Amino acid sequence: MRNPNRLALILLTGAAAAALSACDGATSVASPGEGVIVLPAPTPAPSPTPSPTPTPPPTTGPAASCPTGTTNVGTIGNFRSCRLPSLVNTLTLPALAGVAYELNGRVDVGVDRGGAGTAGSAGSLTIEPGAIIYANTTNADNDLLVVNRGSTISAEGTEARPIIFTAQQNLTGNVTDESQGLWGGIILLGRAPISNCNLSGVTGGSANCENVVEGTGNALYGGATAGDSSGVMRYVQIRYSGTVITPGNELQGLTTGGVGSGTRLEYIQIHNSSDDGIEIFGGTHNARYFVVTGADDDSIDTDVGWKGFLQFMIASQRPNNTQTDTYMMEIDSNGNEDATPRQFGRISNFTFIHRSTGVNAALRLRGGADFTFVNGIMTSGQPCLNVVAGTTDNGGKSTIRAANASLDEQGPPVFNSIYFGCPTLTAETAVNSVTVTNAEQAALVSAGTNNVANGTAAAALNGFLPGTGAAGVTAFNAASLNPTGTSFLVTTNYIGAVSGASDNWYRGWTCNSNRGDFGTTSASCTVLPGL
Repeated sequence: MRNPNRLALILLTGAAAAALSACDGATSVASPGEGVIVLPAPTPAPSPTPSPTPTPPPTTGPAASCPTGTTNVGTIGNFRSCRLPSLVNTLTLPALAGVAYELNGRVDVGVDRGGAGTAGSAGSLTIEPGAIIYANTTNADNDLLVVNRGSTISAEGTEARPIIFTAQQNLTGNVTDESQGLWGGIILLGRAPISNCNLSGVTGGSANCENVVEGTGNALYGGATAGDSSGVMRYVQIRYSGTVITPGNELQGLTTGGVGSGTRLEYIQIHNSSDDGIEIFGGTHNARYFVVTGADDDSIDTDVGWKGFLQFMIASQRPNNTQTDTYMMEIDSNGNEDATPRQFGRISNFTFIHRSTGVNAALRLRGGADFTFVNGIMTSGQPCLNVVAGTTDNGGKSTIRAANASLDEQGPPVFNSIYFGCPTLTAETAVNSVTVTNAEQAALVSAGTNNVANGTAAAALNGFLPGTGAAGVTAFNAASLNPTGTSFLVTTNYIGAVSGASDNWYRGWTCNSNRGDFGTTSASCTVLPGL
């Protein structure tokens, strides 16, 4: 599915997308003593029960017409194809029997408002529960949805009626459990701080610190508004997306760039991305109740100064990847390990199933990134952990050096209540002849509490339920990691993403494949409602 003309097509399409420029004054809440800029996202109960939503009538054929604001371009399978405009100002996509909405090339929501929020024009895209949005085959490699800085998406499905983004082949029954990379994906851009400014002399995290997001050629992200909102995505599936334009310039399932903590990302499944499941470029947003199945590269990739929280994450990777460095999480810098804001993420209650054999570990941390992991289960046929040294300036290997507020340095990675179900715990990688040794990495794990370094008892049963080994690990109080005045992370009495057979947060709104069977309430990823 690779197209050598992809980049040129995207650049041409993006050229029509808008004038780019400068966001509102920053408002932020810093946790005393941490130097972390994090605002609480709107917080529901840990496992909210969705409001009852009527099941739509079965589709008997294509609808007769398209809703206002879309263009009727014929039929595809059992659906009327209703094309989105290339530029969305204000648009609502209702869920109608026999209707599927088409992305034809790049679709921009709004015109970039810049890091100071004074340019361009805001747009809003609302997608109702049960709607299906697909990328056509004409421009499949560069069909993508871009929500620009200062604009919002409201894609709020329900457990019974998730919103589905997919490829045309899914509508015609021409996908399998191995299909991937059939369209570009979704990009959310915001005005929260980043560290990889595209102009020299610009201070990281300032309103004019911005950069072009991968895969677009011209769409900018970054600013100084930590609490910025790009909208809400809940109960959403993103199927068969992700393309590699050139090495290092890829489209994922979901890409976030400078997205702020006012954005709400929950109950999202990314299935069979040919690159990363989700890649996070800076910003301060949080996410929870995430499922990544069948990613061909990293399930979760974080970069360039992201400061946020993740909780309740299931990731089940594909084997025999075509990518060469496929991790459950790849935690990175922008090549300058002392650029600020320095990345500081915290993740709790995760279950990672790593199947790739073409990589040296399941989890990689590189220079310029501080991280805390609690209440996790990790299985792999490879070593679990690969910590890579960054710069040796400013007090030594930047990945593991001591905390230093002047450098926005939080200290070495922290592990608490992690069950490492791998044949060996660590792997070494030398960079410029500098290595974080196996002994140094093992010491990081030993410094934590209730970790199992080389678990041999069952880590997980049926893929996602805690096995006998993991069930015996005492959970860490995740809520203690919240900065003062915030409450995103919640406390559990178990490790891993789910507590057991009665914990159903990941059922019903997800789809099943050979990378994850979520039970009879979830349908196959190869079919769609109404087919």
